[in-house]
Amino acid sequence: MCGLCGFWTAQDSDSFNQEALQKMNNTLRHRGPEAEGYYFADNQQGGKVALAHARLRIIDLSDAANQPFWSADRRYAVVFNGEIYNFKDIIRQYNLQTQTHTDTEIIAELFARFGKDCVHRFNGMFVIVLYDTHTDSLYLFRDRLGIKPLYYYHDTQTSTFAFASELKAIVALPAVRARLTINRQAIAHYLYQGFIAAPETIYNEVHKFPQGHHAAFNGHHLEISPYWQPEQHITSPHTPTITEAKKNLSLLLDSAIKYRLISDVPIGTFLSGGIDSSLVTAYAQQHADRPLQTFTIAFQEARFNEAPFAQKIAQHLGTQHHEIIVSYDTALQRVTQLPQIYDEPFADSSAIPSLLVSEAARKNVTVALAGDGGDELFLGYGMYTWAERFQKPWLKTLRYPLGKLLTYSHNNRLERGAKVLLYDHPTRLKSHILSQESYLFSQAELRQLLRYPPHEIAFDEHINVFQRPFKPAEMQSLFDLKHYLPDDLLVKMDRASMHHSLEVRLPLLDYRLVQFALNLPYNLKKQGNITKFLLRELLFEKVPAQYFDRPKQGFAIPLAEWLQKDLRYLIDRYLSAEAVQNAGYVRYEQVESLKRQFFKGKTYLYNRIWALIVLHQWHEEIVS
Repeated sequence: MCGLCGFWTAQDSDSFNQEALQKMNNTLRHRGPEAEGYYFADNQQGGKVALAHARLRIIDLSDAANQPFWSADRRYAVVFNGEIYNFKDIIRQYNLQTQTHTDTEIIAELFARFGKDCVHRFNGMFVIVLYDTHTDSLYLFRDRLGIKPLYYYHDTQTSTFAFASELKAIVALPAVRARLTINRQAIAHYLYQGFIAAPETIYNEVHKFPQGHHAAFNGHHLEISPYWQPEQHITSPHTPTITEAKKNLSLLLDSAIKYRLISDVPIGTFLSGGIDSSLVTAYAQQHADRPLQTFTIAFQEARFNEAPFAQKIAQHLGTQHHEIIVSYDTALQRVTQLPQIYDEPFADSSAIPSLLVSEAARKNVTVALAGDGGDELFLGYGMYTWAERFQKPWLKTLRYPLGKLLTYSHNNRLERGAKVLLYDHPTRLKSHILSQESYLFSQAELRQLLRYPPHEIAFDEHINVFQRPFKPAEMQSLFDLKHYLPDDLLVKMDRASMHHSLEVRLPLLDYRLVQFALNLPYNLKKQGNITKFLLRELLFEKVPAQYFDRPKQGFAIPLAEWLQKDLRYLIDRYLSAEAVQNAGYVRYEQVESLKRQFFKGKTYLYNRIWALIVLHQWHEEIVS
């Protein structure tokens, strides 16, 4: 696990020199504090090509595995962030003669044999950038689900291309930073969803490289194309028995876990006490030769605290368990770090406990397994119930008058439900459900809030599923798999863990398991009110079912309570008339109204408040 960056430019200028490359890489040292490497040379256009790498040693701890890594024939230079879990299988399958024990080495050798198609042979989480010295071309790859991040800047006028694991490294280039302008459409998107979705970033000139894609850059033209998309792996209907489905899922999960236990450094797991992390921990402990180290977050507020359940599960599985208590004070320390860690506005407040659990884990292990992906793949979220409700004819007919009626109910729960009912248009229903289930601004609210007229705020919500009919809940989950997961949840975990030089691996997002789940019949994902049905069936063979006989809580902090008490100063500082007017993104009268409603008891507005705090904190710390 590492950080990478670099550039290719036709310019021969002081703006793109070795010092600039060093500055880029220095911003990524938290991702890889144990070694650094550089390649800087003239390209065939009279400019420069540069690759840099910051390394966290996980597999093959020797200096021989440092990067940039060269192919045996010295034609290809590679920088790589992530893991190729099946690298030993590839070595055997293709009878590769390797000089190291690192997975990096097989990347260059397979590219030499198969070109861009080599990516289909990789099982892992990865961003790969490869430079071909013969053709003076760059090749880029991002893993299927978008677990590892990649940003890029492309200026066609100067034939300049820059890339990095984090946005801050590109911003560190003086010649690029001078050209950056704020992407106001991205701000609208952020306030609607809580994150800025790919390919946009907070800057008009920098983009997120899409997951499941590869690209070639030849100095003039950048061609980006998909090599894996989830909907293309949905096959014709097959209805397995529960026994058959459980067996197949167990085999896939067991394989995914074993791959992710390959390491030359200590490994643990995040154990929240929920279904997904408990299942991952149970399988991981089966293959460990000693008690795994497990880590969980504890809250003083009882309704947010799953720590006692995690403790019981850890005792049952025989792990060495660690509990980290989150308080106002510890949260406050992390709030001040968020703009520097996430680089652009990012409203997922569970970033705070993610930072804390990562910090605690890193004191004991270098790698941690987590359960991300289970909700999207096995229908675990409440928003999927909304997707089904909206297909009822009576609700389609009555939703608008019912929503208007509930708006004036003076009941927080009913008023929040009214916000979900009042969607603008059926073509934007999926993003609307995600927005309102996240307690964020609707499109109607944004038209009043923003100081500039927003463009159409919409994802590409149309997803073609040809092989079999998908229920609305399944379509919503597929939408989340393509947008919410890579642009929110995986961003949150990557930045939080890598800020503390911790590698997090996600077995449930093994692409084989994802393809299995996509083709699983609805009734094996959800039966009645029982979500994640097949995961539960598998888990309850290893952990008593009564440990999970409670409502789903999620990985959240008691933000509404904290904002009304010890964290209220954040509202006073970042949502003051002066702060809001100086930034110029939103109308202060709307912010003032929102604050007044929140403090008068409409606590469901807390995440709208939080999103505005984060936006203005980012502006003050990064822009001003």
